[in-house]
Amino acid sequence: MKRLLHLACALPIGLSTTFAAGQSSSPDSRLDWWQDARLGMFIHWGLYAIPAGVWGDRSDYGEWIRSSAKIPLAEYETLREKFNPVHFDADAVARAAADAGMKYIVITTKHHDGFCLFDSAETEWDVMSTPFKRDIMKELADACRSHGLKICWYYSIMDWHHPDYTPRRDWEKDRPTENADYDRYVAYMKAQLKELLTNYGEIGVLWFDGQWEHHWSDERGRDLYAYVRGLQPNIIINSRVGRGGGDWGMDRESGMLGDYGTPEQTIPDRVIADIPWETCMTMNGHWGYNAADKNYKSTATLIRNLADITGKGGNFLLNVGPMADGRIPPESLARLAEMGRWMRTHGESIYGTSASPFPSLPWGTATQKPMPGGDTRLYLHVFDWPGERGLVVPGLLNKPRSAHILGEDGLRKASVHRSGVDLVIYGPPDPPNLINSVIVLDLPGKADVGIAPTISAPSRVFIDNIQTTITSPQTNVEIRYTTDGSEPTMNSTHGNSVMLGTSGTLKAAAFRDGERVSPVAAETFEQVVPRKADMIAEESLRPGLRREYFEGEFKSVNDLARTSPAGLSVVAAFDISGNRVPSNFAYRYRGFVRVPITGVYRFHAASDDGSALWIGDTLVVNNDEPHSFRERSGDIALEAGLHPITVSFFENSGGYDLKVYMTKPNGKKAPIDAGAIWHSGKEE
Repeated sequence: MKRLLHLACALPIGLSTTFAAGQSSSPDSRLDWWQDARLGMFIHWGLYAIPAGVWGDRSDYGEWIRSSAKIPLAEYETLREKFNPVHFDADAVARAAADAGMKYIVITTKHHDGFCLFDSAETEWDVMSTPFKRDIMKELADACRSHGLKICWYYSIMDWHHPDYTPRRDWEKDRPTENADYDRYVAYMKAQLKELLTNYGEIGVLWFDGQWEHHWSDERGRDLYAYVRGLQPNIIINSRVGRGGGDWGMDRESGMLGDYGTPEQTIPDRVIADIPWETCMTMNGHWGYNAADKNYKSTATLIRNLADITGKGGNFLLNVGPMADGRIPPESLARLAEMGRWMRTHGESIYGTSASPFPSLPWGTATQKPMPGGDTRLYLHVFDWPGERGLVVPGLLNKPRSAHILGEDGLRKASVHRSGVDLVIYGPPDPPNLINSVIVLDLPGKADVGIAPTISAPSRVFIDNIQTTITSPQTNVEIRYTTDGSEPTMNSTHGNSVMLGTSGTLKAAAFRDGERVSPVAAETFEQVVPRKADMIAEESLRPGLRREYFEGEFKSVNDLARTSPAGLSVVAAFDISGNRVPSNFAYRYRGFVRVPITGVYRFHAASDDGSALWIGDTLVVNNDEPHSFRERSGDIALEAGLHPITVSFFENSGGYDLKVYMTKPNGKKAPIDAGAIWHSGKEE
């Protein structure tokens, strides 16, 4: 008999970083296979496949159907008796992934509904208690290895079934929380993870999800990361093991945990080469099977998404949602097969490649890989074939050793011509591939691309003067700059360090052999007068901040102006405890912050959901609108002394958090501690 309860215990990337490296700066070799793979299959499958999206009078549900349709637990549990996927064929699933060019599979061992697709000794809420009575994870792990794929596990931290998991949904009246013990739930989760990491051989990735609810924390995330690595030291763990890291867990400064970030249903708008990441995306509009959803992305879109993601430095995890009988929907299988045909000819431009050396390209994207002797093979992914006009590759300064076009009948030679700092490539008038034609350039050394220099400074505002630094990812160039807003020329001042004493626009460009070989970079700096400190009598001050508490549905901190407070208190710091409801609440903090010296200060607000920070009437940090935990910052020049500070914060649903920091002139970011904040006793 199974035990029913286990009682044991983006800041935006600078161009000099992003485009100079062309690959992740992480030295951890655990990620090598994963970053070489570039393409994987995501599988969302569970009891939610049985209703196929239909409940009541709606047919648009997916894997969240129990929560979205507000299904009582006892009613949802009846699906277990109907789970009998007699057409599930693990070998067919693995073969479809391998034939599509995928190198790994990530499957939902347990989704948010808590139901397990593996044989767990910790619960009866698993596949072995269904009519199917087969360990799906065991079969799929064996099939993946026979097809050369890495098997990887998805596991939900959130659990709508376990009696010790909290919080509950506000509509769940049939699940009391009086005896719930979250630590006991964590012990249950760890016991299941031990099963998954000791009973099925080597696992490539542990893909956590559902980490956003309030009881989970980065401290728990760090502990879970260490626990999982203790069971399998070489495993890769995604950033959703913790709650920090900003949108999709890709911001190290705001607390990214895990090994890689996880953009969902989106592709970043820039090359990101210093943080490993993976875009997960549905093939239609749902993760779990929805019979009515026929809005499938075209094969062309999927292949171009793959090239775009790889060219920006990421992996593509493409989802399929099997039907209740175990089969992958035919629409998904057709697209996988078509992707496989393209990959068999063009796969070398995806596997083992790193991010594009170009910030962007007007006709597609690029990938690259190192070659023996320090040379580079550059792959140009051309979505819009130029015909007889020739393909203009902007700012590519290398003279290629060779140029060829990949095709099903082998390599076809292309001709190359120089047009100033651009390269022009001529091939056949018709596109070799209607979806994505790939041109291969073999370059001497590293790709030499004209990229605007990066202008760095502590801030964009200053009081007396400010030191700026200009860097370029290009080699064998010299920097010429101007401070009056004019375009740099060879006659402009040469240097990489500029001290500014007045407001102005600094422009810079890279030059080689007397010619400009990069776009122009420009940054405007403003000399300002520091805000005067408030002349308030010290004896009227009291430690801490006045805090107003609000309840309601908020989409912006501006909504608080139209709402009356439901409570008033004084708190020592930016304390978010004491809310009377689990969601749809807000706080506003008012008081004074004492700054020790005159200078430019940077304030930071990290929150889930929205927040904003004002000094006096000046909005310094705008981290407004609903979002997962992320950090925003802003600068302001202040005179030494006391300054009014207001911080507003709201929470919609799920997890919530607020942290407020300050960076002093020439100092380090640190929390605003209780000794620096005050409020006026007259306001009490």
